[in-house]
Amino acid sequence: MKCIETTGLFILVILLVVDFAPTAPAFTLTPALSDIWIPSLRTSWQWQLTGVVDQSVDAEMYDIDLFDNDASVVASLHAKGRKVVCYMSAGSWENWRPDADRFPNEVLGRPLEGWPGERWLDIRQIDILGPIMTARLDLCKQKGFDGVEPDNVDGYTNNSGFPLTYGDQIKYNKFLAEEAHKRGLSVGLKNDLDQVTDLLPYFDWALNEECFKYEECGKLIPFIRAGKAVFQVEYNLRLWQFCPRANRIGFNSMKKHLELDAWRRPCR
Repeated sequence: MKCIETTGLFILVILLVVDFAPTAPAFTLTPALSDIWIPSLRTSWQWQLTGVVDQSVDAEMYDIDLFDNDASVVASLHAKGRKVVCYMSAGSWENWRPDADRFPNEVLGRPLEGWPGERWLDIRQIDILGPIMTARLDLCKQKGFDGVEPDNVDGYTNNSGFPLTYGDQIKYNKFLAEEAHKRGLSVGLKNDLDQVTDLLPYFDWALNEECFKYEECGKLIPFIRAGKAVFQVEYNLRLWQFCPRANRIGFNSMKKHLELDAWRRPCR
């Protein structure tokens, strides 16, 4: 008899919970990571940031400029079965971008060496930079991109003109990753090798320039061990100088021109 009474009480509680449960959430839920496109460990890719995008390249993923390409380019690549990532600088101001006038002088730091018209940003001021960067992520989503490559996210290691710390960079990079995920975009960690361990849980893949040249590729192994793709380029080394090692450790490596035009020589 006690068993029957307990069971009846249990059923009554369930019915009450169901009765008073809301029929729908009162807010928009952030997409689950399972709903976000994540590149597989081995993914062929093309990285072209200058010139008209050459859509004939046989690659599963295209990484192209956010502002220089409209939604029709993304749609065309999708029709060919490609995934498409938008490139945007998140840590520097570029004077040629259509939203350049949104950045107040107080967040503009020293010029990036070798890159005319570009200056480091004071990433500590997320209250100012946050709305600008989320607007860019919104544009990325609106154009139909599948992921985002935020560039220059290692300002704390450079002569930025601001006293940026390791912690400042972690906070800012986590902010970018979380905002990308809110919009259903996968997000890659660009360079920033010394923070891989701390940022690995927040980023879906990594993109690196010249780690073989500088003998730093070991710092990216945590991504491989976590089953997350590493996209990697060399500009000066010959293929035989890095491709065998890249293939052995599971990187998606290729040789590119520094201007990142359509030319590419993949390792596999």
